[in-house]
Amino acid sequence: MATATTTQNKKRSEGLNPYVLLFFILVLAAVATWIVPAGQYASETKVITVIKDGVESKVSSSYTVPGSYERLPEQHGVSPGHIFTSIADGLVKAAPIIFLIIFTGGALHLLEETGAIKKVLSNISKSKRLNDFLLISIFFVVFSILGTTGIVVNSIIAFVPIGLLVAKSVGMDDKFGAALVYVAAYSGFNASIMAPMTVGLSQGLADVPLLSGLGYRMVIYIAFVVAGIIFLTIYTKKCRSKGMVRPDIVVDDSEEQTAKISLRHIITLSYSALCLVGFIFGAVEFGWGEKEMMAMFIILGVGVGILNSMSANSIATGFLKGCAGMVGGAFIVGMARAIAIVLSDGMILDTIVNAIISMMDGLPKTLSTLSMFGTAAIMHFFISSGSGEAAVLVPIFTPMGDLLEITRQTTVQTVLLGEGVVNCINPTSGILMAVLATSKIPYTKWVKFIWPLVFAWVVISILALVYAVMTNLGPI
Repeated sequence: MATATTTQNKKRSEGLNPYVLLFFILVLAAVATWIVPAGQYASETKVITVIKDGVESKVSSSYTVPGSYERLPEQHGVSPGHIFTSIADGLVKAAPIIFLIIFTGGALHLLEETGAIKKVLSNISKSKRLNDFLLISIFFVVFSILGTTGIVVNSIIAFVPIGLLVAKSVGMDDKFGAALVYVAAYSGFNASIMAPMTVGLSQGLADVPLLSGLGYRMVIYIAFVVAGIIFLTIYTKKCRSKGMVRPDIVVDDSEEQTAKISLRHIITLSYSALCLVGFIFGAVEFGWGEKEMMAMFIILGVGVGILNSMSANSIATGFLKGCAGMVGGAFIVGMARAIAIVLSDGMILDTIVNAIISMMDGLPKTLSTLSMFGTAAIMHFFISSGSGEAAVLVPIFTPMGDLLEITRQTTVQTVLLGEGVVNCINPTSGILMAVLATSKIPYTKWVKFIWPLVFAWVVISILALVYAVMTNLGPI
């Protein structure tokens, strides 16, 4: 009887498998294409100037024409067979991110086999100078800077296993480990200061001077990061005070664990750090993306193997073993992409946008601003791409704001903050779901864990937008 109860409780605690959750959403999206009237906005191509590292570049972007929405004479319902082919299409379109995740597993598995990471993290966990608050602050400052500048966004998945290892070394759970990297980076990206494909694109579409309002966004960014640090510090104290640390992740105090780091370990870790820093430099200077990061992980894995005198067969076997462990988390990205494909093929995305915008008609200035913010947050569940959402909403919001005498800088900020506050709870985000699958965290448990921080971000965003309306945030 006791065994049956334990098994039942275990099943309940596992939560809903992310693939099951996304498949339910996918089926609902397909059903909606038969119920929601099909319609679309006209679109035009506009050349936008964006600034990256002080260098201006031209980006061609398709954007929505305001007031051009039309109902289509025929429904574009998605067939049951198309539901499954959309999964295949999603996997193909998300291939760069999928293989990046898989290659991350291969390289990090080889690095773990050397024992270098285990020794360093063991020393960190026993360090009296590096307390929880300092550890959290360091991760949040470093990764939030990479996130707010747009250097590391989708590729943050590659760093999540490191966060999980750090969490294990200090006796914390996987939610802490995932947050240490993913939430740290997205606390910066959600309040982006200068990411080209969110801030740059949105300002370009609204004809706002590029990177204007930098000081205003800097204050919001700092507030988001500070809120994240406080949130995770409180969570850590709560876990430690209530003895909520899982017994399977308590650090081993054996002689092997406390042994000093060898010269070979130092060389291995230095080489690995050089590879990661090299990629960040390439991303900043040359616009490197997922493809170059995949190559970097291959170079990292092979180099680590050679430095530790592994045979060619051992390197290949270890790399493939690590890749195999990441397949489940990687394929979730394609599943999430399939939802967007179904909504797009069913021609109902623009209908949803038009219906929500129609409800905002006739509202006062401040309420209109907050409604734009709320609309952007809701639409991010349907359009999980930041640049894609900007291309749809900014051209529609801009003339509405002009009529209500809301500055275009404020209008842009409603979209940026609206999509930002839901990034860390969005079940249609391939990045979030891949992070959760990699960390083996059920979506429902993650939402229960992260909602206080998301609520804090919403409050900060509302205060920032009210201030923008009251001060007529400019220059336009």
